Amino acid sequence: MFSLFHFFTALPHPDSLGNPIDSMRNIAQTIVTDVTTGQGLDKMSTFLTRLFNWSLTMGGRVVAAIVIFIIGRFVIRIINKLFMKLLANRNVDAGVKSFLHSLVNTLLMTLLIISIVNKLGIETTSFAALLAAFGVAIGMAMSNNLSNLVGGMLILMFKPYRVGDWIKKDDILGHVEAIEIFHTVLRQYDGTRVYMANGSMSTATVINYSKHPSLRIEFKVSVEYGQNYEQVEQTLLNIAAADKRVLATPKPYVALDKLADSSVDIILRLWVNKENYWDVRYGLNREIYERFNAEGIAFAFPQITVHQGA
Repeated sequence: MFSLFHFFTALPHPDSLGNPIDSMRNIAQTIVTDVTTGQGLDKMSTFLTRLFNWSLTMGGRVVAAIVIFIIGRFVIRIINKLFMKLLANRNVDAGVKSFLHSLVNTLLMTLLIISIVNKLGIETTSFAALLAAFGVAIGMAMSNNLSNLVGGMLILMFKPYRVGDWIKKDDILGHVEAIEIFHTVLRQYDGTRVYMANGSMSTATVINYSKHPSLRIEFKVSVEYGQNYEQVEQTLLNIAAADKRVLATPKPYVALDKLADSSVDIILRLWVNKENYWDVRYGLNREIYERFNAEGIAFAFPQITVHQGA
């Protein structure tokens, strides 16, 4: 390439400008002369050689980085399988398994990324210095993840729930599929997965439906005023006794809960094994509806009585 020094030195001083066309012609002739000389050709040849060598070097590094990524992913997959098999042979808790698997996979992927960055010619020391320069910002961004990591450890330590349990937090009810390093994975009834932050799960109020072998179910039935209470009570007890999933101890219990504005509210309490909880909860609602209709017991509904003055 031609020398930029010659280009600028060829420019005439503003005070000596004559005909602009002649000035531009002189500049063009100077540039052509500089390029066509042996010195200009040597500079261009040197530049092209360096560009070619740099392209070969970078191309080789990129190809090597791609190969490292492919092989690294394959090796990480094998290590994960061997690690999970090792945990399975030692009868480790399912929650601990998912947590350690997620942790090991994250560490291996971090090492792989560092190896790829180093192969591309970026010094890892410079890379670390760059991270240190943004340490404050990274620390702020990772603060939630660190709390989630600690939260996951607390969950595994104190075990408010385990993998396989049915739990409820706020309005979210689901089956615990995994406890990862940052999240607890819940599978809901409709098959969707919900990722709950471990930090919030370790401090929030969580209802665990699987912690104890038996659970109590309470049914609230509203009937009209004037219905025979003893008939309603006996009908509810008969429904509970006829269902083999209902436990005999503690005994089913019926009580008049409330005399409301438009109804008499009666409750039925019974106990079932945890695996039958949802089937009984929904199944007995249908049974109560059908038996009350068959025995002529009227369900209540909101009513307003209006008296018109004379």
